Amino acid sequence: MPQRATSLALAAVTAVTILPLSGCFGGDSVEAASGSGDALKGASFTVGSKDFAEQIILGRMTVDLLKANGAKVTDKTNIKGSASTRKALVSGDISMYWEYTGTGWITYLKHTKPIADQRGQFEKVAAEDLAKNSIAWIDPPAPLNNTYAFAVRKDKADALGLKSLSDLAALSRSKPSEATFCIESEFSTRDDGFPGLLKAYGIKAPGAQVKMLDTGLIYTETAKGKTCNFGEVFATDGRIPANKLVVLEDDKKFFPVYQPALTLKKGTLEKYPALKKIFAPLAEKLTTFEMQKLNALADVEGEDPEDIATSWLEDNGFLK
Repeated sequence: MPQRATSLALAAVTAVTILPLSGCFGGDSVEAASGSGDALKGASFTVGSKDFAEQIILGRMTVDLLKANGAKVTDKTNIKGSASTRKALVSGDISMYWEYTGTGWITYLKHTKPIADQRGQFEKVAAEDLAKNSIAWIDPPAPLNNTYAFAVRKDKADALGLKSLSDLAALSRSKPSEATFCIESEFSTRDDGFPGLLKAYGIKAPGAQVKMLDTGLIYTETAKGKTCNFGEVFATDGRIPANKLVVLEDDKKFFPVYQPALTLKKGTLEKYPALKKIFAPLAEKLTTFEMQKLNALADVEGEDPEDIATSWLEDNGFLK
């Protein structure tokens, strides 16, 4: 899910806050951890995730990698909602889960303006969450960006000459009947959602032209083009290419960067610094394109996220 200080100030914050966990957050290169180690022998963890395909896949990858490195693991993936999952981490009900930088910055750290630079966004979130809440974010985050976006049928985009959200804003004024939207109820009220988007771009969207739908329906209804022409989507969702949709460029960089990173309590990472070496190579391989393919296996092909996760880890040399 989202993107948007001065370098010296950022470096100072990062150095003060993150470097004490030198073995955990360092920028050293690491080799892929295979499934035959005992780096975590005797350790016990409970892994959580939110309740959609990408999160469950990431959670199951985490379960498999921890077990492969000797840990005992309790699986509590598929927790309903971001707030409940974060609360489970803070309370100690789970040991770790993958969270998104944009969600951390806006929802948990209460900032209203995202940071456009991806690396800057991660470093700010990691430093502040560590300092304020003793929550550590394993560095690096995955390069994928599961940001909010708006998609439209490719043929419709071509016919109307649409490539960006600024183009959509112009369309909403010149041909208002074409500017119809399908969005989720949560997106309709978020600071980084629909109200802010309309203001930032000057998009005209009368209530009658906005339909509230469940996530899955947004993709299919946008593809049909009857309920709406423009659907709120997530950039890594495999249903975008499956439904022959194209994503409009966020040319004003309104949406935050949403890079996932494994989050856990500071004390857990200090006690088990091997977690950095185990999970950094995994994160580095998770591009937007790669995650789209994995999400499509779940959301389009109907495969089990647990099987998707294990097969991908085996294919990429993380399990033996």
